[in-house]
This record gives sequence, C-alpha cells and structure tokens, in this order.
Amino acid sequence: MCGIFGYVGKERAADLILEGLKTLEYRGYDSWGVAIIDEHGFKVSKQTGKIGGASLPPTKTKVGIGHTRWATHGGVTVENSHPHLACNNSLAIVHNGIVENFRELKKDLTSTHKFVSETDTEVIAHLLEDELKKAPLREALQLVFKKLEGLNAVAVVTKDRKIAVAKNGSPLVLGLGKDEYFVASDATALLPHTRKVIFLEDNQLATLENHGVKVFDLASGKEIEPLVTELDWQINDNSLGEYQHYMLKEINEQPRVIRNIATNLFTQAEELSEIIKKARGTFFIGSGTAFHACMTGAYLFSKIAKKHVNTTVASEFNYLVDFLTSESLVIAFSQSGETIDVIEPLNRAKKKGSQIVAVVNSLGSTIYRMADYKILLGAGPELAVASTKAFVAKLCLILLTTYALIGKVKEAQDLLLSASDEVERLLEEGNLKKIKAVADILEKSEHIYVIGRGVSYPLSLEAALKIKEVSYVHTEGMAGGELKHGTIALVDRGTPCLVFAPNDETYQATVSNATEIRSRGGLIIGISPKNSPSFDHWIEVRDVGEASIIPMVVPAQLFGYFMALKKGYDPDKPRNLAKAVTVK
Repeated sequence: MCGIFGYVGKERAADLILEGLKTLEYRGYDSWGVAIIDEHGFKVSKQTGKIGGASLPPTKTKVGIGHTRWATHGGVTVENSHPHLACNNSLAIVHNGIVENFRELKKDLTSTHKFVSETDTEVIAHLLEDELKKAPLREALQLVFKKLEGLNAVAVVTKDRKIAVAKNGSPLVLGLGKDEYFVASDATALLPHTRKVIFLEDNQLATLENHGVKVFDLASGKEIEPLVTELDWQINDNSLGEYQHYMLKEINEQPRVIRNIATNLFTQAEELSEIIKKARGTFFIGSGTAFHACMTGAYLFSKIAKKHVNTTVASEFNYLVDFLTSESLVIAFSQSGETIDVIEPLNRAKKKGSQIVAVVNSLGSTIYRMADYKILLGAGPELAVASTKAFVAKLCLILLTTYALIGKVKEAQDLLLSASDEVERLLEEGNLKKIKAVADILEKSEHIYVIGRGVSYPLSLEAALKIKEVSYVHTEGMAGGELKHGTIALVDRGTPCLVFAPNDETYQATVSNATEIRSRGGLIIGISPKNSPSFDHWIEVRDVGEASIIPMVVPAQLFGYFMALKKGYDPDKPRNLAKAVTVK
C-alpha cells in the first residue's frame, strides 16, 4: 500500500518521478502527488484517483519526491493527498505507514502551526519544520522519527535540494546511478534507471544529494557502510509486451515459472526439508493467497511425507506464538515480502528464538532479510494485485520440499514438468474459448460457490478469492462436506457452483456433493480430468498426480480475469486492494 518515489540528480525530476509512481501503481492507491523544488520554491501537484495519462508542467528542476496514497487517516481528497508542506514551505514530505501517536503530537502543534489536512503525515511535516530551525536535515529527521510510534517510512525534500529518508517497517530502497540517486518503495521502480540498490534496513536513515548517498543508524546517528546489491532482473519483466493486462501476462508466464522452479530450486527444497526434519514443530504462515498455499502444504505434507505442519493465517499467528520455543520453525510465505500481517508475528517468533524461513518473491524485502534461511521463488515481478504466478510458485516449492522429505525430489520434478505442460495446454486458444464462455455465464451471477475436498479445499478458497477480488462477484469457497451444513440453503435455480474434482481419493465424494447441488437447481461447472453427468459444464484439466492442483487453479484465475473484463473493471487494480499490505 502506498508508494514513494524520489529523485536527485541531473534529469528533469518531475517526469522521472511521475513515471516512477506509475511503476508503483500495483501497490494500491486512491490519490497521488508530486513535489519538486526550483528557484521559486516548491511546486506541488496533487490529484485524487488514478494517474492514468497525467502529465506535469514542464520544468528543469532536478530534485523532488512523489507519492501514491492509500487512505488511512482522512478521506480521499486533494488536501489529504501527499506530499505535505511545512507552514513556511521549507520542506515537502511523503509518508507510508501509520503514526499511532499522531493525535498526542498534534495537540502540541496546533497553536503554532496551521493544519490543512486530516492526515497523521502532516504532523511529521510540522515537527520537522520546528527541528530544522535548530539542526541540519539529517539530525532533524533523526530527532523527529524517534518521536513517532508505529511502523513508518518517511521521505522529505528541503528547499536546499536535499532528500532524507528513514524507515521502521514500510520498505524503502535506494538506487545508485551515475551522478543521480533514487528512493522508492520497491526495487522494481528503479530498474529503468539503475541495477545498484541499497535495501534500507529498519531504524536506518539515509541522505541523498548530488554528490552521493549516506546511510546512518537512527538510534546513534553513526554512519553505516551499506550493502550494495546488484539486481539481475530484466527490464522487460516489468513491461506488458503483447498482453492487455499484467494479470493475463502473469497467468501466461506460469509454465515458465513452474519449469524454472522444478529445474533450479530442488537443492533449496532439499535443504529446507533437512531444516524441517530437525525442528520440533513446523508452522506455515501467510496472508490471503499465500495462506492458501500454506493450507495446501499441510495436506501435501500429511499425504506424501506423513508429516504434520501447523498452518495459521498470519494475522492470527500473533495470538498463537506463546507455545513457540527455540526449537520451533516458522516458514513465512509472501509474494511481496512486505506484508505487515506476516512481519509482526515473525518479530514475535524471533523473540522466542524460533528459526525463521522466508519463501518470498522479492529480493531484499523485509521478510527476506528477517529470515535465518531464505528462498527466493524467482517468479519475476508480479504487478497485478491479484496473485497468480507467485501462488503457483509457492505450490511448486512446497511440492518439491514434500518429496524431498521422503528422498524423492526427482519424482516431484517430473510431476512439476508435467504440470507445466498441462498449464500450457490450458492456455491454448481452444481451451481459452471454453473458459471464457463459462466466465460469461458466471459474470451474470450474484453469488458463486466453490467446493473441493482434501488438497482441493484450499484450492476452492483460492479460486473464490481470485474471482471476487477482480470481478467483485460474491464468491464463497468451502470444503465439499461443509456445503450441506448451512450454505446449501442459499442454492437456488441457476446458482453456479465450481467443483474441483481431481482424480484422487476425493473424487466420488466431491461428485456426490455436486449432485446434491444440481438436484436443487444449482449450475455445476466441473473442473476435473473426467466428465460426469453431474456437470452442466466441464473444464478438462488432465491428471498430473499430486501436482494436479497447479493446473487446476488456472481456470479459476482466468474466470476472474474474463469476468472483470466483461464487467468493465481493471483486473490489475481492483478497488480497495493493494499488492503489499503494509498497514494493520
């Protein structure tokens, strides 16, 4: 949520910042703004809504900051949009996070400062304004940041063309160019400009000026020698190429992602299996789509490796950490590596001395840096808010690890390669037409239900999430056996139900559930390797053994995508949602 982009250097800052903000749109936002400084002072442009084809007045200024805001304190208005200025126009500030004690801080400022917004951010601007009268920028930000409670990231630009940033929670990445320097909320925004980056750690502060970047410890003020990372990502990973939307592009990248993991991550899966064997209690945590991957892991570990793992949605794990010990293992799954609901319980687990494993798709992210053992999925940047290829990547890593536990990782590799072929087949034009035809039926529905049993139960939850988050059609996933314990009362004539019926021990029971729904007028869409008289529509997904869950999720991803298009919605940027959830 929210995005920061700042620049100091030799180019026209306004254009660079605006383009940088566009690369951060996937993080989710409802307003945006840019502040640049020239010989006449600050020029601030702010708007509500999306950036779209917006442009800024031409200017030669070479320093500035920009922001995409996801509203927390105060409504979606121009006044509440960032950047915010000090009363004396000495600085402009942008901010990600929440200042939990802003009301107490504001009480002491209202008599001497004029507030023009409802935000917690403006408090920081006025605190800095006062401190800058007594100290240089670095020291002033250091003093102010220590007063803030909560998880925050701040970037400030002053009228003397300097930028300073500080963080404790929300991500910030510094980019090092040739006589130019950047700050952004995500390294992907820096790819068009530089591959040399510094992932700022919590409780660190940095200054950016024409002659370079310096990093400091927030507590002591001492300068730190930062670790410079060279990114090996490709710029075209961020481009749409031939596709209309990132969601469709990322769905189509899944065969390549599966093959890559099968070929290149088996060694890490084997190492992870050894860590799991030594632990006394293994816990999978994640949020949203990542949690569904965790649930899938619990079923696969039980069935294949005969091993128990505990699975908890990350935001609830805070309340379950009391029984963790130094021998516990917590494996955190996250695409962004910045999800606050995962970071908070990991901090608590670390205090218990538990070992942390990160399974993420973002190099240098907070969760990645927190972990004792790190696994980078390597799925490439995922820019659509609704996760597709990162979910499949997690499933691949889990399957490899499960088979590694029983010394059969080669078998898992073969299964994954077969799954990749099947996903590729599903994405052929003829199959896409069938899937789109079903999506056209689903799009007219008010309610959709999804059922599955065993490992297909978490798949039903993921399918429901994919459909509702981009098409805004109420979709509910559940275990097939639970349908008759209440929800079947809502089934009316024509009510659609997606049924996941793989060729495993759940097939007969699942088809029986489908028959129950159909006898009450429900419309059954079967996703299965074999047809059934109980199916009104059948999407064939061929059997690839224990890896079948991977291709079976693809029709649901495509249903959501095609339904969103039919309704005229942007599948890449669903309303009220963000790629990286960085506030509680």
